[in-house]
Amino acid sequence: MKTRTAILFVCMGNICRSPTAEGVFRVRAEAAGLQLDIDSAGTHAYHVGNAPDARSTRHAAARGYDLSSQRARQFAAEDFERFDYVLAMDHDNLAILQRACPPQHRHKVKLFMEYATRSGSDIVPDPYYGGANGFDMVLDYVEDAADGLIAVLRKN
Repeated sequence: MKTRTAILFVCMGNICRSPTAEGVFRVRAEAAGLQLDIDSAGTHAYHVGNAPDARSTRHAAARGYDLSSQRARQFAAEDFERFDYVLAMDHDNLAILQRACPPQHRHKVKLFMEYATRSGSDIVPDPYYGGANGFDMVLDYVEDAADGLIAVLRKN
């Protein structure tokens, strides 16, 4: 029987945005005194088994987040049952999840940025093909949404 709230962050390849969200959220949830099950996955199998992108790891480390133990995995159908929150980084990945999601779990699937309170974006943009500022922007957005989600979880 599941006793802790479980949260899954999802992007395309699980090497940039979703591992960043997992790492940031893990630190912030712990600091808030929340005991949660936290994981990340990709909708595609491009990088299964790989560590997060070195740029994501480097930028996260500069802010005190350690992504080094994470390894990419592909989202699985069982994740809809296992997790209470399935949080997509953008509309494309949200659509993929929504198409695959059984009706009884649709309430779990949302955009992560729905929890943001300071950022003006509804998505966490993919930094993979851009420069260093994209990885910092991902961290800014993820920190914002993480704080918002923690506030929601504390109320429940």
